[in-house]
Amino acid sequence: MNLKPQEDKKLWQFWIDRGGTFTDIVGCNPDGEILIHKLLSENPNQYSDAAIQGIRDLLKLTPEEAIPMTQIDVVKMGTTVATNALLERQGEKTLLAITQGFGDILRIGYQNRPKLFAIDIQLPEMLYSDVIEIDERLDPHGYVIKPLDEKNTEKQLQQYFVDGYRTIAITLMHGYRYPEHEKKIATIAKRIGFTQISISHQVSPLMKIIPRGDTTVLDAYLSPVLRRYVSQVENALGREAEQTGRLMFMQSNGGLTDARFFAGKDAILSGPAGGVVGMAKTAKAAGFNKLIGFDMGGTSTDVSHFAGDYERAFETEVAGIRCCAPMMLIHTVAAGGGSILHFDGSRYRVGPDSAGANPGPACYRNGGPLTITDCNVMLGKLDPDFFPKVFGPKADQPLDSEVVKEKFNDLTKQIEHATGKAITPQEVAEGFLSVAIDNMSNAIKKISVQRGHDVSDYTLSCFGGAGAQHACLVADNLGMKQIHLHPYAGVLSAFGIGLADTRTINDMAIEAQLDQQLITTISLELETLKQKGVEDLLVQGLDTSTLIYHKRVYIRYLGSDTAIAVTFNDLEELIKEFESIHFDRFGFTSPEKKLLVESIQVETVSKSTQTTLKQSSLGAKQISKLAERQAVMAGNKHNVCFYDREQIPINFEIKGPAIIIEQASTIVIEPGWRAQLSSNNDLILERIEPLKRQNAIGTNVDPVMLEIFNNLFMNIAEQMGTVLENTAASVNIKERLDFSCAIFTPEGELVANAPHIPVHLGSMSESIKSIIYENATLMKPGDAFLMNAPYNGGTHLPDITLIKPVYDENNTKVIFYVANRGHHADIGGMTPGSAPANSTHVDEEGVLIDNFKLVSSGKFLESEIHQLLGSGPYPSRNIKQNIADLKAQVAAAEKGAKELLIIIERYGLDVVHAYMQHVQDNAEESVRRILDVLKDTSFTYKMDDGHQVSVAIKVDKIRRCATIDFTGTSSQHPGNYNAPIAICYAAVLYVFRCLIDEDIPLNNGCFKPLNIIVPEKSMINPVYPAAVVAGNVETSQYIVDALFGALGKMAASQGTMNNYIWGNDKIQNYETICGGSGASAKQNGCSAVQTHMTNTRLTDPEVLEWRFPVRLETFKIRKNSGGKGKYKGGEGVDRQMRFLEPMTVNMIAGHRIEPPYGMAGGEPGAIGENYVVHSDQKVTNIGTKGQVEVKKNDVFILKTPGGGGYGYPD
Repeated sequence: MNLKPQEDKKLWQFWIDRGGTFTDIVGCNPDGEILIHKLLSENPNQYSDAAIQGIRDLLKLTPEEAIPMTQIDVVKMGTTVATNALLERQGEKTLLAITQGFGDILRIGYQNRPKLFAIDIQLPEMLYSDVIEIDERLDPHGYVIKPLDEKNTEKQLQQYFVDGYRTIAITLMHGYRYPEHEKKIATIAKRIGFTQISISHQVSPLMKIIPRGDTTVLDAYLSPVLRRYVSQVENALGREAEQTGRLMFMQSNGGLTDARFFAGKDAILSGPAGGVVGMAKTAKAAGFNKLIGFDMGGTSTDVSHFAGDYERAFETEVAGIRCCAPMMLIHTVAAGGGSILHFDGSRYRVGPDSAGANPGPACYRNGGPLTITDCNVMLGKLDPDFFPKVFGPKADQPLDSEVVKEKFNDLTKQIEHATGKAITPQEVAEGFLSVAIDNMSNAIKKISVQRGHDVSDYTLSCFGGAGAQHACLVADNLGMKQIHLHPYAGVLSAFGIGLADTRTINDMAIEAQLDQQLITTISLELETLKQKGVEDLLVQGLDTSTLIYHKRVYIRYLGSDTAIAVTFNDLEELIKEFESIHFDRFGFTSPEKKLLVESIQVETVSKSTQTTLKQSSLGAKQISKLAERQAVMAGNKHNVCFYDREQIPINFEIKGPAIIIEQASTIVIEPGWRAQLSSNNDLILERIEPLKRQNAIGTNVDPVMLEIFNNLFMNIAEQMGTVLENTAASVNIKERLDFSCAIFTPEGELVANAPHIPVHLGSMSESIKSIIYENATLMKPGDAFLMNAPYNGGTHLPDITLIKPVYDENNTKVIFYVANRGHHADIGGMTPGSAPANSTHVDEEGVLIDNFKLVSSGKFLESEIHQLLGSGPYPSRNIKQNIADLKAQVAAAEKGAKELLIIIERYGLDVVHAYMQHVQDNAEESVRRILDVLKDTSFTYKMDDGHQVSVAIKVDKIRRCATIDFTGTSSQHPGNYNAPIAICYAAVLYVFRCLIDEDIPLNNGCFKPLNIIVPEKSMINPVYPAAVVAGNVETSQYIVDALFGALGKMAASQGTMNNYIWGNDKIQNYETICGGSGASAKQNGCSAVQTHMTNTRLTDPEVLEWRFPVRLETFKIRKNSGGKGKYKGGEGVDRQMRFLEPMTVNMIAGHRIEPPYGMAGGEPGAIGENYVVHSDQKVTNIGTKGQVEVKKNDVFILKTPGGGGYGYPD
């Protein structure tokens, strides 16, 4: 292919994508001819920088010759330099300047832990090296509560400068909207001599201090690294490279920028963004508009969705750091050519670890492990004769197929020994490949199906070095029938970087109700942002007369946290477009709700003049084969023809099985597919034979299908969770993520429970069985039922479970149940939030729902549920919100049912039912393995009021089972610390899952080796009308710590959820506050994190103050609250909040008298404290639980417990 030379310049252009494994270089010579080159990104024995070496190679320079920049028009690059510095924590030493009282806020974050079942919690390392708390404070409306102490600030910054700091990130509460204090601090820092000053209102001018603060630190931390790399490249290219527009870098948002303006926050997806641009531009030229991008490299796979516009995310998490900057919406899964193969004795596993470039796959001649690339070598799909010879000590040898065969033979013997079944190495390779294909397909579902897009009428745009090897298999897995392969698909990210436009994106927070008056304000502010965009591109030397502007408004419903981008227009059109997009994505609209404008944005674009010529490929006159070799495809050996892409005539049909070789990749045409070369030199792959889905597998357990079905069932439960999160109205479900979703057998046994909230794990099954028992002969297709009864599988009244039967295709037989449980903000009761501290009867805690039909034959019974929620002595306070959340729960169940029916259509009901049993058997065996190494033990754990949880564990080594006996636990509690038996089962499941150091499905099989004895009418098996609100949130934690105490695995964690419920007739809010985790024999406990039976998030401090009449004055780690020991317990937190109007506060907690225990000689953690400092300075202590009326300017102080220490202190 030739490209149209830019204007009359007869100069080279270089477009470069430096990936994790390979660096791709596209050279466009003075005649417009394209040359491509591929190098290992890391090859220190051969060169210091792959990008520079690639330029030198294409220019055919000797080692002594300098790069002649006078012959080069522009170098455009995408780089992983920033990403690598982030992953390896090799950025600049950075100082964080933040509002006083919030020095730990980025470390605390939203308080949730990343891995639910990790005994040793690992939180991401912070990017800043130290923090300075600034004496200043603004309220959400810009009122100055405390003026900036400029003198003291300068003194503090001067000392850090003396200590060697040159980089500072400045983030103040509400500084995104009222930046005067931030500007003054920046001026002081500049005067002192700081060289990198990142200011939050410039970096990310949007509400939410946590992601904005993280983004500002990220920018400060990475920008100096990028500057050094830019200087390195400029030095290698010569002084001319410093001229404006000669060296350009790709940004995460999909636009180029001059090297001088390339900032850390915009560099994270530099390379992958080029792939999306390349996909969109080349596919459009080929006539395709609805695309799924499939970019498979050596380390990972990036997937994307395109339907006419670039989709961007504005808050993402990369390497544990929240980034609030516009990035291409790209989902990454750890499945690349270098993903390592694992067999755990029963399942095939692929990744997430990767062999990378060094040592690389086994076939790379560097001692690497077996990987997906090796699977394709083993199957004959990758032939060493037709793959770059860049391996071995001198980088001149082919792939090593012999070592691949040896390693697969060894692995095959291991699998045969474990399963007792004969199998061939080729079958093993195909099995691992199937697991990888499934992982990648699930990633595509996250950015398409879960967002309301039907991929069956999309084209799979395949690129990346490894993508074309797997494109047909991925398309088949998703029901896609067409694949587009550009001639430079193997280097499409680099090619896209060359075609990309230069662009800048500017945002402004609005946070106001949408009405006609606001439209006028927005129009003026958009002009301000437009002018800023012009200035940004003017300094890059671009012609501003031809700029294009995209003006967007981000709108959400009042009470929702999900904003949708809408093109700016008049009021009527804005609302119309918002509702249309909302309906497409979530399946409903809420016209009765007010609309809020969260922010506005102007994207300013300078279009690239580099365009592909729509000229015909010369093509070959007659097809010629490179070779004919044996390869395994679709389970069979085939004699497969190998073709050179350059030798394929236009419109010539190549039917699979076949393999096409091109310079940068290998294209595998699977059986049933056809490849055809278009006049534009694009390869179009189409499925020409219907895919045979049924009878592909049997009902007997297969290690490959076991892993695939594990992932399928869990993926469906997670998709249900995504729908529930996106469509719910309440903060509890939408932001705190206090919900769970699950799939059940026709008998009500748990098959898969997405790991959302541990206290819900395994506890829904009893609710399902209760509904089945009472409705077996009455339920019909389209029905759904509600329950929150604590004595029928419920937990506490705010947790409402929705249960939906799924019928067969004839609507005659229930074949599954799907269910979800969500914590409603209020379900009635004596106090707002439905968590009264002093309840003694369940009726005092809210409306009890037992076997209520919510949906009848597809009709939502709104008036009936409204009547129920409004009944009883303490009705719900916000029935409209309850109903909105219940509709979201119905939508989530519908999603689960739909996805289950899809996999039944694919595999057959008998196979799906068989694997429902197989996954339970797999979980059962995982638990039995743990029992093999346990011994008999017991433990008793006392509560603050003298009640106790006792447990004895007795292991039967011969039968490989155990009895978990809670005899000795206190009898039914007179207050509300009673935990329904479902909670006890959830706690047992959680603890045993924590003991298993691998991902296993959470299902009924986990319980089969366990005989759980729970005394009736005890505190953990109460009967009506026992109050239960604290049992779910507090007693559950005692059960878990009692079990861990018996097992001796770790010291006690904070052992409480610190339930902090406040509100009045107008507002209600429910928070559970983090504390310290217990230390173990391996490491210190983790500080300021949710532990064990909860993992709910906290609302961002700025959002909290915007929504509610409160002021968060301090939220910090509570020093010296962790128990001493060889390994120290994690620290609790200190949270101080001022109320700005009268409210009722309820506190339900634990460990205010009895401290969390230490283990193996470690000391206990500090007890918690909670008290009110009234405006007249009087103090009211709350204790373990209590209720208090607060007035304006009363301050509630909450100090959470620390975790226990492990081992004797040194």
